[in-house]
Amino acid sequence: FRSFFLFVAGILAYPSAASAASASEINRDVNAALQKLYASSPAAQELKKVAKGVLVFPRIVKGGFVVGGQYGEGALRKDGKTVAYYNSVAASYGLQAGVQAFGYAMFFLSDSALKYLDKSAGWEIGVGPSVVVVDEGLARSLTTTTAKDDIYVFFFDQKGLMAGLGVQGSKITRIHPKK
Repeated sequence: FRSFFLFVAGILAYPSAASAASASEINRDVNAALQKLYASSPAAQELKKVAKGVLVFPRIVKGGFVVGGQYGEGALRKDGKTVAYYNSVAASYGLQAGVQAFGYAMFFLSDSALKYLDKSAGWEIGVGPSVVVVDEGLARSLTTTTAKDDIYVFFFDQKGLMAGLGVQGSKITRIHPKK
């Protein structure tokens, strides 16, 4: 328990120092994640056509026992090309126990939302542009015509046992991975 708490504290205090993946590793993982997502979600495939950018975190690791944390690295794609790298960090306290891994992709549908991400020194989700988490029900009815919010989030590859899956309270910060 103590070592996990120190791990979480270290990530929160020095998120860029926790960066271990190289740019080529992140890009490889983002490519694989997007292929899986598009193959399994027609709604994501549709939003890709109108998105100003797609921020993909192929693997977020979340764990905790009363005190919890999560961390992952990803890339922002515009027109299919990586333009920047980011990490996603969150901490929590409360009734929780377990470990899980998952990925998520954020489809930015407005220039203003993408600009907000670019200008933020660290963007805490829940503050700023509106974010909608796409579940199976919404995915069935979501089209490029009905998509009216700034950002749509799709989760994928959920593994492990831990209650709760969300992005609210996550902080997204630009990083500079190794070449």
